[in-house]
Amino acid sequence: MYLLQEIAHSYQGRCVLTIPELTIPSGQVLAVLGASGAGKSTFLRLLNFLEPPSYGRLFFQGQAYSQQPPPLPVRRQVTMVFQRGLPLQLSVWQNVAYPLQLRGLAADEIAQRVEQILARVGLLALASQSAKRLSGGELQRLALARALVLRPQVLLLDEPTAHLDVKNVQVVEGLLQEEHATRNVTIVLVTHQVAQAKRLAQQVAFVQAGQWLESTPTEQFFQQPQHPASADYLALFGL
Repeated sequence: MYLLQEIAHSYQGRCVLTIPELTIPSGQVLAVLGASGAGKSTFLRLLNFLEPPSYGRLFFQGQAYSQQPPPLPVRRQVTMVFQRGLPLQLSVWQNVAYPLQLRGLAADEIAQRVEQILARVGLLALASQSAKRLSGGELQRLALARALVLRPQVLLLDEPTAHLDVKNVQVVEGLLQEEHATRNVTIVLVTHQVAQAKRLAQQVAFVQAGQWLESTPTEQFFQQPQHPASADYLALFGL
């Protein structure tokens, strides 16, 4: 689905991310680990076509989009959940319905989709409540609902369970596993939670100081990482 070749991305002349080569097949769950400021969020922005790479080639579904973003129908196949998604000053229901309204779906289909996804994320009872009154965990589930209601082919997640309690972490992870199992969604997950990467991902990548050091099958990454820096990072967690 994605192919990145000789990627180098810079801000104000400073290179913040380099990726020699990376393939993300359709239907894969990829977890990206690394310290804060390593370049993980920049990586998601490139995959979401929010900005083109400064150097190198980025392919999506076999088409190159290195210098300009893909057309709208292609971009709509990819949805991103930011670490701190801000709700609209509307009800929970209206927050989830809004992106579907922008896409011109019929009212009955919107109602059906919104009700289904709110039930899945455990927010149906709060549908008429102002989104501004939700707790942190509820807001995170709302952000995920707004993404999943679009039924994307690619789901990009930036720390989707940061600051959540154990119960909400389980809810969010369960939703991601269900979405992958039922719709074969490609998921790229940036996380600081090593155990979460182990639970959810088929492939784990490690990035340090902007350098993409490895991307290997999950079992191999945790048992025999390819790069010494990956092993050092795992050792911080007693692994």
